[in-house]
Amino acid sequence: MRLYNSLSRKIEKFEPINPPQVGLYACGPTVYDYAHLGHLRKYTMDDVLVRVLKREGYSVTHVQNVTDVGHLASDADTGEDKLEKGARKYSLSVLELAHKFENYFYDSMDKMNNQRPDIVCRATAHIQEMLALVEILEAKGFTYVIEGDGVYFDTSKLSDYGALSPLDLDQIQAGARVEMAVGKRNATDFALWKFEREVENRAMSWPSKWAEKGFPGWHIECSAMSMKYLGEQFDIHTGGIDHLTVHHPNEIAQSEVATNKKPFVKYWVHHNFLQVDGKKMSKSKNNFFTIDDIETRGFNPMALRLLFLQSHYRSELNFTWDSLAATQKSWMRLQRLVGELKAEAEEELSLSPLAIEYQKHFFEAMADDLDTPTAVADMWKLLKDGRLSHNNKYWLLMQFDEVLGLGLANLVFKEMEISLESLPAEIQALVQARAKARAAKDWGKADELRAELSASGYQVLDTTSGQKITKK
Repeated sequence: MRLYNSLSRKIEKFEPINPPQVGLYACGPTVYDYAHLGHLRKYTMDDVLVRVLKREGYSVTHVQNVTDVGHLASDADTGEDKLEKGARKYSLSVLELAHKFENYFYDSMDKMNNQRPDIVCRATAHIQEMLALVEILEAKGFTYVIEGDGVYFDTSKLSDYGALSPLDLDQIQAGARVEMAVGKRNATDFALWKFEREVENRAMSWPSKWAEKGFPGWHIECSAMSMKYLGEQFDIHTGGIDHLTVHHPNEIAQSEVATNKKPFVKYWVHHNFLQVDGKKMSKSKNNFFTIDDIETRGFNPMALRLLFLQSHYRSELNFTWDSLAATQKSWMRLQRLVGELKAEAEEELSLSPLAIEYQKHFFEAMADDLDTPTAVADMWKLLKDGRLSHNNKYWLLMQFDEVLGLGLANLVFKEMEISLESLPAEIQALVQARAKARAAKDWGKADELRAELSASGYQVLDTTSGQKITKK
């Protein structure tokens, strides 16, 4: 298996630290508002990565954090905590807000058929681990205190700070990348522990050796929690490409200082943005859509998953409703074809040499830096190949879906078939008209009639013995 490593900026052979064990930490949601489609794309591709690792024979421990405190509005360690701000927006307590949007996030993940992480860790449940880590950094001489503000990490004491970032740190001037907070020694220094100011009256704060009330910096949270559950060194850390220049370099800096320069993470995997009409999808631009928007407009979440799979995780994807509508048609066709194959499938038999070629090419693509566009193309090519038996096609699809995660094995085709005579007269007429259209090879008309039947609550499966009608 090969993965693109953001640290080396090249595709590398994947060799875990302690095979077959793999530790994977995914930067999780900040639960102050609704999860949008940009989030769904990132975590769907995380899910694909985990599925591929398991398919390759690895035992994966998937850890994902939930940021429910400490994520400030600015990377400059200034501004308001996003949870505190969100609580006012929705007229909820901070805890109610965090609970509401964490549930919404995981409900969205379930609808996308994303497997739950093995460990979900909330920042507020790990305050003592964070404080202990800050004290270790202080004892090693890498911190300083800005009175009335917080404890900061001194990046000037590291010669290799920012190795993950493509930016030339020597050319970064104060304020060029982030606003220069008063008292910071260097533009790249970052807060480890912030002090609560009297005027803030925060809902969440904790005592420390430095101040009576305070709260963690965002970056210290991920280091403390990932190392607690995966150890001082682990295999894979995922996140969005927006984490390349601030959040992840800061994680590396504090973690490796704390562990006497042990390499923190072996492979860094970063996902590119989902855009809308050429612009990044984000809450701040107010151009984001949620899973509710998908379903309200009549789209299946699996059509959205298929849309995501058709682009590479390191490429930008421009979301439009037209592109989703086109993918929805592909998803409906895929369902129909799977249903037809399933209706005639027998017990799994040995694959033919040609089927084995398809199998090999598909899984080689998935193991080559998650080349999902090639894999999806292989799936469609397989379905069109008349040289393969229906049985081989069906069981190959079931194998492919172990990593694609479209839920093809769970599609319901076993409802009792309804006889034509028992159908309402208007439905009988549609079924008979569709049979005539298929006999005349008028596939466009047949698809229109299928859509009419579907809108009336009936599902049609085309088999070698004719149409089978079931109630949806």
